[in-house]
Amino acid sequence: MQLTSIDWAIVAVYGGVTLVLGFWFTRRAGQSLEEYFVAGRSLPWWLAGTSIAATFFATDAPLATAALVRTRGVFGNWLWWYEAAGFLFLVFFYAKLWRRAEILTDAEFVELRYSGRPATVLRGFSAIFNGVLRNAVVMGWVMLAMVKFTRVLLGWPPWLALVVCIGLALTYTIASGLWGVVVTDLLQFTAAMLGSLTLAGIILVRLGGPAAMAEQIRALPDAPAATLDLIPDPAHLSSLEFVSFLFLIFLLWTRSGQGDGYVAQRLFAAKDERQSLLSSLWFSFAAIVLMTWPWVIVGLGSLLILPIATAGPALAADPELAYPMMIVELMPAGLRGLMVATFLAAFMSTMDTHLCWGASYLVNDVYRRFIKRHATERHYVLASRLAVVVLVLVAAVAGWQMESIRRAWIYVIELTAGVALVWLLRWYWWRVNAWAEVSAMAGSFLLANGMVWAGMLHRIGILSESGMAQVTRFYGGEFDFIRATIILLGCTLIWLIVTLNTAPDEKTRLQTFYRRVRPGGWWGPIAASCPEVTVTHDARRQWLGFGLGLLFVYGSLLGVGYLLTGRPVPGTVATLLSIVGAWAALRLIARDRDVVAPTESEEEPVR
Repeated sequence: MQLTSIDWAIVAVYGGVTLVLGFWFTRRAGQSLEEYFVAGRSLPWWLAGTSIAATFFATDAPLATAALVRTRGVFGNWLWWYEAAGFLFLVFFYAKLWRRAEILTDAEFVELRYSGRPATVLRGFSAIFNGVLRNAVVMGWVMLAMVKFTRVLLGWPPWLALVVCIGLALTYTIASGLWGVVVTDLLQFTAAMLGSLTLAGIILVRLGGPAAMAEQIRALPDAPAATLDLIPDPAHLSSLEFVSFLFLIFLLWTRSGQGDGYVAQRLFAAKDERQSLLSSLWFSFAAIVLMTWPWVIVGLGSLLILPIATAGPALAADPELAYPMMIVELMPAGLRGLMVATFLAAFMSTMDTHLCWGASYLVNDVYRRFIKRHATERHYVLASRLAVVVLVLVAAVAGWQMESIRRAWIYVIELTAGVALVWLLRWYWWRVNAWAEVSAMAGSFLLANGMVWAGMLHRIGILSESGMAQVTRFYGGEFDFIRATIILLGCTLIWLIVTLNTAPDEKTRLQTFYRRVRPGGWWGPIAASCPEVTVTHDARRQWLGFGLGLLFVYGSLLGVGYLLTGRPVPGTVATLLSIVGAWAALRLIARDRDVVAPTESEEEPVR
């Protein structure tokens, strides 16, 4: 694609504004780790929530979404739409608990919640596992998406794409930490949405509108039968595919329900508990509804503008190239520069977040906890900036080794599936201990890497050719969600057995946690020993809020989807229901009696 001087001017202006905003907070961020990693705990809901949504809008998401539409149909995007239920579980059950914990990272939570040597070891392991291993995989697939984008649109070699894009994100992230991240995320979210909406609008106009586009797709001889299905239809799926979808629904809230990583980091940074709830609700809507449909429209339009039957060898081999190829095909001069800026925004909003979040683990939970305990705040800020550089190098190596964004998505789902329930219940059941998390994480890691272990056994002659073939089939694409569910159920059984056969945590540690966080659930013995703590959790209100949130987000997701695929009646009904759900959910949050200032704790967590 040839860019004109106007296109390059748009890109240059965007890059310049981003750097200015990013550097604006350098002095403030350098004051302490709390300023650098959680913005002084002063973010309003709209800024914290938009920052999470901007991170969710990564370079990989439009490419993978359009590819799923081309290969599986619209319903294929339940691969990540299911996460909305987990996000809403976070809104009504966990957001205020995270804010009360007053910690810098979710790894630090381990020593707030658990006691003794196991907690210390688990904190360090969690920091490395999430901050380096898992984080590198995520940043790796984001880099892979940017390499594909620049190869198609600009003809850049991979090394040049990575050097330019990483250099921009790295510069202001090092300088201003979370302050620079959230402020530039606001600009990046706006730019990214503007670009994706523009491309989707051009496609709808060219194809005659939503109804005309849908009719043309139905007439295609080579499009998947389920192309326009928003909800999987058993008539269009094999029994295995439909069962896989049902397993996916089982997983929907367990994996992302408590929130972790960069989501938790924004909740730590919110002004108060109510701001953390509202930021979570706004993010859930923005990430799942606002950002989704422009990408889906590009995928649907590509079936008509870049038909499967006449696709070139590159697109046939890699459907993730459809999105950038549609930009080349449809965008005029000037708007091409907007789309380049859009993808730069998507890339940087994800990279800056993951670099800042990953560095918080390395410094707060490894360096300060185990290596240098009593240095100055400025010393730790300098260490944080160096950690950002280390992480970007590790992520570049991971991205260089990847070939498929979708496979990387699945790998991260499996890597964390085994810990889903223990992460949820550690807040609500006093008996969960550090050994439960250790066993769940170890089991999930072993099972997610089953192909690696099978390959080793095959090479030394323990596993036969037929056995290796069965393992390869099981770890193939058709069993993705069934495999993730098996990991979840198997690891849950393991950690429950481990929990019931190991000693509970020290009573003083549990009392400290209970006084600070005031969780509901099964805390009977600890609650009895803390009579001064008032817990006003109303489980019925929380479940009602969760249900209203589902009505709001999924109603709007399906409503917009039906309208954009030429089905106005169900689209209008679903949209009206979503408005009712949003109004009722906001009223419930406003009347939540449990959103109050946290109780002072007896003991600070080990920093």
